[in-house]
Amino acid sequence: MIIRLILGDQLNEQHSWFQTVDDSVVYVLMEMQQETNYVKHHVQKVVAFFAAMRNFNHKLKQLGHQTHYFKLNDSENTQNLNSNLEYLFKHYKAKQFEYQFPDEHRLDQQLSDFCAASEVTSSAVDTEHFMTSRTALTEFFEGKKQLLMEFFYRNMRKQFDILVEGGQPVGGQWNFDKNNRNKWKGTPGIPQPYIPKTEQLLEIKEMIETVGIKTLGNFNEDHFLFPSSREEAIEQLHYFCENLLVHFGDYQDAMHTEEENLFHSRISFALNVKLINPLEVVQKVIEYYHQNEEDIQLSQVEGFVRQIIGWREYIRGIYWKEMPKYKTLNALENTNPLPDFYWTGKTKMNCVSHSINNSLDHAYAHHIQRLMITGNFALLAQVHPDAVDEWYLGIYADAVEWVQLPNTRGMSQWADGGIVATKPYVSAAAYINKMSTYCTSCSYDKKQRLGDTACPFNSLYWNFLDDKKEHFAKNNRMAMMLRLLEKIPVEELASIKERAYNIIKNPDAY
Repeated sequence: MIIRLILGDQLNEQHSWFQTVDDSVVYVLMEMQQETNYVKHHVQKVVAFFAAMRNFNHKLKQLGHQTHYFKLNDSENTQNLNSNLEYLFKHYKAKQFEYQFPDEHRLDQQLSDFCAASEVTSSAVDTEHFMTSRTALTEFFEGKKQLLMEFFYRNMRKQFDILVEGGQPVGGQWNFDKNNRNKWKGTPGIPQPYIPKTEQLLEIKEMIETVGIKTLGNFNEDHFLFPSSREEAIEQLHYFCENLLVHFGDYQDAMHTEEENLFHSRISFALNVKLINPLEVVQKVIEYYHQNEEDIQLSQVEGFVRQIIGWREYIRGIYWKEMPKYKTLNALENTNPLPDFYWTGKTKMNCVSHSINNSLDHAYAHHIQRLMITGNFALLAQVHPDAVDEWYLGIYADAVEWVQLPNTRGMSQWADGGIVATKPYVSAAAYINKMSTYCTSCSYDKKQRLGDTACPFNSLYWNFLDDKKEHFAKNNRMAMMLRLLEKIPVEELASIKERAYNIIKNPDAY
């Protein structure tokens, strides 16, 4: 018998493995405490993964494949990948073991070590999901000092013939980022998000609780937004095209107190567990655009395509280029603990409270909330990147390490010293006010840097620039910020820094 392992984020129904039914092959999926406990996950994340895995197992059986599924509470489940595999090898008298390359370094190493020590013959194959190989980015940037996403993205467009004509970008420019920064002020209206009809949610949640898995966040069966099958994922994609794409690009970076989703597709979970693949997503969106060019502008589509074939593939390439040392980088030498309000949402800062409570309620926040609210505050408060990583990896249903780590440690916290981002993404209240409605109903004054009612972001921002100015002395993109810092009178800067230190010392008071 041949044992074939399918990890929880490898639910690719279109993989070549499944094109042929073979009675000598057993496909294995495992719910394990090894994976539920290495970080504290959002309850909806665990439920979403298990629901998708169970549906995938059911689908394989329907197609005629033989499967072995370990539920979390099964008596023979050892809760460990290695020992479960050893049990299966004996149970089926397996002569061969096959797996798909994991996208997480931790599991990649675990399986590699396990196979090296096992007497059972083993081999690994590609997941057949991504548009590029693990090493494609390394090869593309060979000999280059800067790994700029924009160049990688343009190459991807040309390589896959996406929105290009004669090697040049459709519409005359590669990037419509400047069109993607509008503030949403209540119009146009935002349709409700697509809600899949996922079954067995409560059953899985109760099992998790009975087993004693420690989770975070809230659970609402009627507002569970993560698809658990390929069919649902495709429906979600179609829903995005038909209802949201028309305004996606315009309000891609916007934030609003009364809206959680705006015009975002929310397909990241489906993509990251491989229910759908990036190429088919991009092709579907472009196809829909061409059918509706009288209503949909190119800038809406390009902004979406850039996220999928630009950032997503780029970030994966960075992960495999820089691991495992990437996980330990702390270029700014930040050491502070993560404030408690990241776990409770209890803070007087309206933007932070809304973003965190949205995350706790839905295991989701869009990229600007993650980058410019929760990430921005953590960086300004000089929180240790390990603590920030742990929070992001746990709280979001779409968070798997290959995509979470470079986005958090690199893009958000600048802990990689500029591998991903050319400058740290920090801002005071002005940016938050420009892109959101948070400041209009906040306890704090967005314009003040001093005093009890001054926005904490303002004091923290100038303190951060002053504390870290040596790190950025040779960074041209930080030059203007540092010049403005120099113009602040010495006495005023001292007062700003005192307030910032008080915030950092006791953030939960704010």
